[in-house]
Amino acid sequence: MTRMYHLMPVEAYTSQDWFDREQELIFSRTWRYAGFVEDIPEPGHYISVQAGLNNIFIVMGRDHRLRAFHNICRHRGTQLIRAVGKTQKALTCPYHDWTYDLEGNLVSVPDEEREYPNGIDKSCLGLKPAAVDVWRGMLFVHPDPNPPSLAAWFGEVDPHLGPHKPEELVEYPEARSSYEIKANWKIVVENYIDVYHLSHLHSNTLYMYDHAKAKYGWSGPHYHFWEPPTEEYGANLEKNLPAPRVIPEPHAGAWVPMLFPGIGLGASEESWNVFIITPLGPNLTRIENRSKVANVSGWEYQKQEWSSWGFWKDFGGPKYEGDDVASEDDPMASGDFTAEDIYACEQQQKSLASPFLEIGPAATGESPITNHQRAILEFMKDQEK
Repeated sequence: MTRMYHLMPVEAYTSQDWFDREQELIFSRTWRYAGFVEDIPEPGHYISVQAGLNNIFIVMGRDHRLRAFHNICRHRGTQLIRAVGKTQKALTCPYHDWTYDLEGNLVSVPDEEREYPNGIDKSCLGLKPAAVDVWRGMLFVHPDPNPPSLAAWFGEVDPHLGPHKPEELVEYPEARSSYEIKANWKIVVENYIDVYHLSHLHSNTLYMYDHAKAKYGWSGPHYHFWEPPTEEYGANLEKNLPAPRVIPEPHAGAWVPMLFPGIGLGASEESWNVFIITPLGPNLTRIENRSKVANVSGWEYQKQEWSSWGFWKDFGGPKYEGDDVASEDDPMASGDFTAEDIYACEQQQKSLASPFLEIGPAATGESPITNHQRAILEFMKDQEK
């Protein structure tokens, strides 16, 4: 008898076969977050990202146009460039020095006359193109050079994401972090969208929001969520905010959607954040966090104050390496809601190995979990047709 975890077999969270299928059918066939627009400011700058089975890089050409290519040299398949950097006028493979211009054309082959006495047609050996697009100040890539548009992919959920304009905000670099969770990526998503646990696991860390009044739902495969501040917190909202507003009054609350298949956005009155989920294995997931705040002149002093008294703890983000709170022996007493979530996710992953595991009845606030599992199963089924 197959043991089930809600709508999915336990093997969907533990087996390499399921992980490989998801990499092929989901993460290799959807738009993948790559970074912020400002990460590629000038011609020659580039970044790369793993999109399922594909490593893809974005580079700005001499014409200031962004282009995406598969990070594979057309000679022997060597990875052409590293994760991030700046080149001058060309991209050179480290293996045999085949060289491409910023538009992806093969322009130079060393010792061409000697090594290829019968000639070589460089015009048909350019880099394989991928797709790149911009949405809300973020860069996205797709392995297919002609996929459905990014606007269409996020179109249904876009109206539910709050009044924030992240392209007009500035990054707070001290808040950037990357860490790993010893759990399947779906466990991490399910924890993110579990409304029921907010009032319980996070009763002491997310007390400023009224979880009972949360509004949430689905637009296609994308989950959207909003909740207002508590009456007490909201009555003194301007005094309570740790940073200048990023949205105009009277807007208030937290918009915390999870865009398929693993792009979390956390937006509130004073910040806008991304929470990017990257599956590394059946029971290992990497999280990348970046945050933006108001582009207000004259408040550099305030940012220095945040750094001096641990602003990022109160800002609501994860701890970076070296943070005293993150090293607490008991994550449930750390005062850090991210530490609480990591603990819960890893404990659930461990329980999947037990033959005694049985999932109890789902609460109303857990309905997003089964909806997300249904979205995964339907998407994979469609891709297998």
